[in-house]
Amino acid sequence: MSMHPQGGVANVVRRINVGIDVAKQHLDVCLDTAMRRLGNDTAGHDELIAMCRQADVDLVVLEASGGYERALVLALQQAGFSVARVNPRQARDFAKSMGVLAKTDQVDARVLRDFANVLAVHQDRATYITAPQEPQRVELAALVARRRQLMDMRVAEANRLQQATVPKTVRSIKKVLRLLDQQILQLDQDTDDHLDSHFKQQRTLLDSVKGVGPVTVITLTAMLPELGQLHRRAIAKLVGVAPLANDSGTRQGKRRTWGGRGDVRAVLYMATLSAVRHNPAIQAFYARLVAAGKPKKVALVACMRKLLTVLNAMLRDQAAWSAVKHLQPASEA
Repeated sequence: MSMHPQGGVANVVRRINVGIDVAKQHLDVCLDTAMRRLGNDTAGHDELIAMCRQADVDLVVLEASGGYERALVLALQQAGFSVARVNPRQARDFAKSMGVLAKTDQVDARVLRDFANVLAVHQDRATYITAPQEPQRVELAALVARRRQLMDMRVAEANRLQQATVPKTVRSIKKVLRLLDQQILQLDQDTDDHLDSHFKQQRTLLDSVKGVGPVTVITLTAMLPELGQLHRRAIAKLVGVAPLANDSGTRQGKRRTWGGRGDVRAVLYMATLSAVRHNPAIQAFYARLVAAGKPKKVALVACMRKLLTVLNAMLRDQAAWSAVKHLQPASEA
């Protein structure tokens, strides 16, 4: 905002921002003060993009909606618009802070429009913008999601097999299990080929770390494209392993971790369990924390953060794992 020569505030040209509530079948769009409902399909996306171009839209804000927003985000980014895909809890907390307690699709769209007006002029605006993903990473993420679906189905069928007593039912379940195993095997091969074709260097670097297995490599590559691009504190907060302050006045509350990307955090947890047993640097770090009186759960979360920090630095510097370097206490920061 610029100052008028006589001391007043000069008029500022404010560009229009958009809030979109995304559902499976439709989009509720709040463009400035106008409300529209469009289909959540290619035709609806094209109509929305045309509206945004005509209005010279600055920023589009929408919530993560279980994947229903992915095609829309990609279409908007390819059309050249800045998109901020926010956590639903962030949007709801913002609504409550504005005194908006009601919740409907149109109300949510208006709240997201108001949120967009705030983020558009925020000093840290760039950190809220969703980074465009390469088509190769989008495809890898789809393969990862499909494998998780197949594994969930296999667990469900295996549980049913334990309870089945009728021979025909048992044969049916076993047949489905064999089919699922074949599909998982084929998907693993497709994923392996895709990694080698498009992310071979990153795979090689991550594979050099003891405790980091194939599932961790695939998930980090697909679900955490920011790895190696952000500062260590930012990447820890993004994943949800950064201790957040809870202070007020003279009271100093316990630091807690929350939020972040659950899928990434889950595989990082499993990798850390393995690293605590087999990776000398993480093992020594864990032992020092426990010896210092830290609860084991707290020590394990700290090890998750350290492992993530190391992986982030390796990709940033394009350097393979070095046991000597990471055994040094200085690397724990």
